[in-house]
Amino acid sequence: MVPVPRAQELLAPPAWRTVECISDLHLQPSAPATFAAWRGYMERTRAGALFILGDLFEAWVGDDAAGEPGFDADCTAILAATARRLPVFLMHGNRDFLMGAGLAAQTGLTLLEDPTVLQFGAHRWLLTHGDALCPEDTDYLVFRDKVRSAKWQGDFLAQPLAQRQAIARGLRSESEEHKRSDRHYPDVDTEAALQWLRDADAGVMVHGHTHRPAEHALDATHRRIVLSDWDAAAQPPRLEVLRLQRDGMAERLPLP
Repeated sequence: MVPVPRAQELLAPPAWRTVECISDLHLQPSAPATFAAWRGYMERTRAGALFILGDLFEAWVGDDAAGEPGFDADCTAILAATARRLPVFLMHGNRDFLMGAGLAAQTGLTLLEDPTVLQFGAHRWLLTHGDALCPEDTDYLVFRDKVRSAKWQGDFLAQPLAQRQAIARGLRSESEEHKRSDRHYPDVDTEAALQWLRDADAGVMVHGHTHRPAEHALDATHRRIVLSDWDAAAQPPRLEVLRLQRDGMAERLPLP
C-alpha cells in the first residue's frame, strides 16, 4: 500500500501564460552534450515558470559542492541566471535528494514539496517525481526511507566533501552497471496514482523517474503524463520539454 501524502498547493499567478516541466536530466561531467543542451534550453526558455521534477543531477553530495570551482558550480550559475528571469521550482529526485536551502538561497530557486498541486487557471496538475509510486521496487524504497532520514543525511554531510564525491562516483559506476543489465524497473502503480489524484482533487499527474515517456488514461477523468529523461548522446536524442497551457492543454516539445 502506497501512503497518500498531503500535497502542497501552489497557485499560478495570472501572469503565467505557460509553464514548462522537465525531469531526469541526470546532469554529470561525463555527459557534456546533455549539459550543453540543458544550458541552451535554460538560456532560451520564455515560459512563465519552470518546474524541474527531480533528478536534475546524477548525484548531488551537498550544497557546499557548489562553492568549489567545477561542474556543480557551473550548473548552479545556470540555475541562478535562469531564476533571475523566471520562477524556477526544483523537486528532489532519487539522485539529488540532498539539494537543500543553501542551493535555493544561492540560486534564487524554490524547492518544491513532493507532491505539489499546481492550480493553473481552472486546472489542477499533481506534480511529483514518481519514485514513491512504484511499490514493486521494494529494494529502492527501503533505500529511499534510509537516505531521506535526518540522521543519515546529517552523518553523510558531516563527511569531507572529497569523501562524499568519491562515494558518489562509486554510486554512478554501480548505476551504469545496472543500466547494462537486464534488470526490470517497476512502473508507477495505477491504483496508487489514482488515490493520490483523488485525494488532491487533481485531474492530471505529471511525473518523471520511470524514463518511460507516455500518457496514460487511468479512468474516465484522471490521467498521468510521464516526462522524458534527457540524453543528448542517444540515437535519436532524448531532449523533451512538457509545456502546460492555462487552458489545460499539454504539449511535448522536443528541443531543436
